[in-house]
Amino acid sequence: MSDLAGNPYASIVELSKAYRNKSVSPSEVTKAQLARIDDLDTKLGSYQTIYSDEALAVAKVADEAFTKDSRLGPFHGIPFALKDIYELKGQITTCGSYEMRQRISTETGTVVRRLLEAGGIAIGKTKTVECALGGWGTNEHMGTPWNPWDLKYPRVPGGSSSGSGVAVASGLSSCATGSDTGGSVRLPAAYCGLTGLKVSKACLPTDGIMPLSQTLDTPGPITRNMADLALMFSVMKGIDGRKIEIDMMNGHGLFNIQMNIFKGLKFGIIDQKERSRCTDDILKSYDATVNLLVELGAELEVFTSPIAYDDMAQFNGAITMYEGYRNHRHLYDDPNKSVDQNVKKRMLVGRNITPEKHADHLSKRQDHQLIFKNEMADFDALVTPTIIDPAPKLDEIDEDFTPGYFTRPFNYIDMSALALPTAYSSNDLPTSLQIIVPAGQEDYVIQMGTALESALALNKQPNLTP
Repeated sequence: MSDLAGNPYASIVELSKAYRNKSVSPSEVTKAQLARIDDLDTKLGSYQTIYSDEALAVAKVADEAFTKDSRLGPFHGIPFALKDIYELKGQITTCGSYEMRQRISTETGTVVRRLLEAGGIAIGKTKTVECALGGWGTNEHMGTPWNPWDLKYPRVPGGSSSGSGVAVASGLSSCATGSDTGGSVRLPAAYCGLTGLKVSKACLPTDGIMPLSQTLDTPGPITRNMADLALMFSVMKGIDGRKIEIDMMNGHGLFNIQMNIFKGLKFGIIDQKERSRCTDDILKSYDATVNLLVELGAELEVFTSPIAYDDMAQFNGAITMYEGYRNHRHLYDDPNKSVDQNVKKRMLVGRNITPEKHADHLSKRQDHQLIFKNEMADFDALVTPTIIDPAPKLDEIDEDFTPGYFTRPFNYIDMSALALPTAYSSNDLPTSLQIIVPAGQEDYVIQMGTALESALALNKQPNLTP
């Protein structure tokens, strides 16, 4: 086995370049990843289903394609995991529900099809909060993945894309899909020390992905670094593999590290009220990172939201629970169904919201989007912490409280937001910065994140040695 195949934290860009020069094969990488899952996932519990035979068969086909110089592009031969709300025709998609554990998908959605047509190897489905409604990452019946940054005490992995976050952070998958309705890509990315992109609503199609809230749902990539995020996002967006390859090999487009990108930009930072929500570890990391942005040429100014973040988070929750309940009421109205009681409690909030009240929420959202856009007109981006404290222990959380204080508002307003790992806390847990830009500026926020990641120069992985 080559050194790269045996490195569980090899980036997908590194793997892609190694495939190109034939120094490692997709079969070697896939076998090593499956072996690591066998070794570690009994403890970590990140996967719902493993596609061992199918993945090895696809990897062998990729090997043969590479020997014939029939490479499809830079994602060809890359193992990836799917959050278990993404449909894959002929495979079980449980949506994190015990009641749907035998449910066979009859379709493959556009985003998954793009990843597969680019030559990606689906290695399995990762665990999720039941019906994707929850920010902590817990699942009463199907199991809660173990955050790999603390092997002694179980800590929240972040939800609802909990298994995707844990699998990528642990080197059990090269990258993974998530979905974000109120923070479900960014929260697991933040708690697990990863990069995660929440796209604006019009950016990526949601067909073939279990709906929670049709108004708010967005798919997104979860990766270990910004170059990988740029590559996976480009494939999910449907960009031609040859174009991605040219940009990647030449350091162009999303793969161009522009260290001068921050010069002259104006960033909105959180005010004292928002700071009071955060723990000292989060504030220390946040302040150090925004000071670094100043060193890179950015200008900072306090941004006080014209609509309180708390209020936007609550409005986001109301829209989610109204639509979520109507999508999944067959599970939660039936007392004989085995459902997660914490999710049921949230979901049934939607039962008491009338259609008229929901219409009012949607109308108010449009007004708030315009107000927020006008207030932000003088800023190039906002920067907030992604989470208010590093991953708490599972036995210390309040399931009635959402950890999405800084994430939910930007689903509500419909902006693009990137979660990027920053320093580590006093007990060695990841912290995270959120960079927020207007809808449609996903490429721009990726370029910002790439430059900031380079300046931060972090290179730390969880210690999974028993």
